[in-house]
Amino acid sequence: MWEERDNKLVKDFTFSNFQEAFAFMTRVAFLAEAHNHHPNWTNVYNQVRIELTTHDAGNTITEKDRQLAQEIDKI
Repeated sequence: MWEERDNKLVKDFTFSNFQEAFAFMTRVAFLAEAHNHHPNWTNVYNQVRIELTTHDAGNTITEKDRQLAQEIDKI
């Protein structure tokens, strides 16, 4: 479940290994590019944290963030 923290939608994902985490990030990268809305994220081994906020709206959560979060959940 996505959480609202510090004007961001945040979610942590756990995978069985680094390769699966990286494959997920690759799919999200293509999705983000299609939406022209790019996440802040970190990856350590099998962990991926994604933070969504709309920078050009003053770093607040907007409908763009909610839509991208829904699309990420479908992956």
